[in-house]
Amino acid sequence: MTDEIETLKMHSPDLTQDNIAKIRTLFPGCVTEARGEDGKLSLKVDFDQLRQELSDSIVEGPQERYHLDWPGKREALITANAPIAKTLRPCREESVDFDTTKNLFIEGDNLEALKLLQETYLGKVKLIYIDPPYNTGNDFIYHDKFVESGSFYLNKTNQIDFEENKLVSNPLSDGRYHSNWLNMMFPRLIVSRNLLCDGGVILISCDDVECHNIRKICDEIFGVSNFIAQFVWKARQFTDTRAKTNVSTDHEYIVAYSKSGDTTLHGVKRDENKFANPDSDPRGPWMSRSILGLATQSQRPNLHYDIVEPLTSRVFPPSPASGWRYSKEKMDSLIKEGCIIFPKKDDGRPREKKFRKDMTSEMIAFRSVIDDVFTADGTKDLRDLFSDDVFPFPKPVKLIRSLIEQVADEPEDIILDFFAGSGTTANATIDLSAIDGINRHVISIQLPEKISEGEASDKFGFKSIADLSKERIRRAGEKILEGESHPDWNKDVGFRVLKIDSSNMADTFYTPDQTAQGNLLASIDNIKLDRTPEDLLFQVLIDWGVDLTYPITRETLDGKTVFSVAGTALMACFDNGVDEALVKKLAERKPMRIVFKDTGFKDDATKINVRQIFKALSPDTEVKAI
Repeated sequence: MTDEIETLKMHSPDLTQDNIAKIRTLFPGCVTEARGEDGKLSLKVDFDQLRQELSDSIVEGPQERYHLDWPGKREALITANAPIAKTLRPCREESVDFDTTKNLFIEGDNLEALKLLQETYLGKVKLIYIDPPYNTGNDFIYHDKFVESGSFYLNKTNQIDFEENKLVSNPLSDGRYHSNWLNMMFPRLIVSRNLLCDGGVILISCDDVECHNIRKICDEIFGVSNFIAQFVWKARQFTDTRAKTNVSTDHEYIVAYSKSGDTTLHGVKRDENKFANPDSDPRGPWMSRSILGLATQSQRPNLHYDIVEPLTSRVFPPSPASGWRYSKEKMDSLIKEGCIIFPKKDDGRPREKKFRKDMTSEMIAFRSVIDDVFTADGTKDLRDLFSDDVFPFPKPVKLIRSLIEQVADEPEDIILDFFAGSGTTANATIDLSAIDGINRHVISIQLPEKISEGEASDKFGFKSIADLSKERIRRAGEKILEGESHPDWNKDVGFRVLKIDSSNMADTFYTPDQTAQGNLLASIDNIKLDRTPEDLLFQVLIDWGVDLTYPITRETLDGKTVFSVAGTALMACFDNGVDEALVKKLAERKPMRIVFKDTGFKDDATKINVRQIFKALSPDTEVKAI
């Protein structure tokens, strides 16, 4: 075994190789070594052998099948799996409570952000809520570069910055192409699924334009059996008199899928105000319930009969369309027990007494129709913070808060929104935690899409939607702190801002899977001149899969800056001139992981002896270099 320090890979996970590993677990004989075009050996799938293993289940060539296809789907899948050589750079000046908050705000392309989060948040996110572009013919669609081919995207992943990226929109003149929209959504949903925990749920807002496509691609990515519901949200409170079709479309949808099929929503608490005891019934408070059935006479003839009130002999015939809820024998028993209430008026209908004591559950089902909060409420939320309409059609805090309650109700639950927009999800998460004392964490991802001159938000000095979103979260946090809150709330209204950028390493224009780790750094210092030690630290956190919200401290030891992340979970020193004396002091602290700059050692002897020093003083420490 060599004593050479292992070099961090410096790129996001290669999901294609991860998928091959999963196939190898199920069908070890179907994965073999093969030499690629570059002459290097790597693991490959033997599809001939896999076909043999699945011979009874293979769908061949043009055979008819049930599936959704569109131009660009294959390239979108390649894009989802391809690694990128990017990093997240901390921005303290735009953060709130950078050193203590457990919330993140990531500025940049959301597909790249999702890939960078793969190591750290794999299987850890409880709820994903997104409000993506609705493909209305006017909105920004995506920021990707892979429409030409998968290889084009691979070649560009480490060379194009935000200013050079081509922004691709889907204008009305293009006919609101569904393919463009699907090519934007498909890879993002594929990568985001990896982040969900087993009990996790994804909620996606949409309207009639793409709802059918959302359902189809989610069936493919999450599985048909993991569909939970398609909520109908009555977004519009008043009739749209401008409707060209003379149909006022008052609703939108929220589509819900789970990571695993046994996941259910929590439901809502019963409204105890609906229970009373006006007749002093000794059985306690009760509420009345309809006893109408759901079947016609031809369907359930035993549920169609006359009910006779014992005291007055009044007759109540069944409804031809529904009949009664119970059989005649059951109904007679309920009448005898005094559980059927008869109306005072002849045109009324009998109802059933349901006693609170007989209802063991504190919760009832969450309704699939949401009709108590409207888009106008979202507009008011922002107006209360900015005294102006700074963002079109923001989702209401109350709506997102009610959805979070259905999934994320445990301390440390993570909520992710990778189309953060105006920041409603972060606002709702903080607001709900303040109300119920359950300390959740939120990750917001937003592209720095430019705000056009003259827009309402432009007069506030915002240069991008991301700037607006950050300011909204700041103002919302301050307002929430001013109000009453649950005593168990940790009062975390902060967020740590991280911005996507090219690799910290200079001139590393490479495709990650074609670059040997030993060649990442030459004998000279190969770090970009504008990068700080903290920039390097965050690239290490990403690469090692360390929580990006862990507290960070720095100290000076033997004249060198040393970072400590969550105590001794990870330590790092990126200064030049590191000698054996400093290495020994760091090893004596027994960190779980430690990282140095590959070119930062005082001499070759020190570099060679680092691993031996740690073997002697802290054998469990994982030692790496960048």
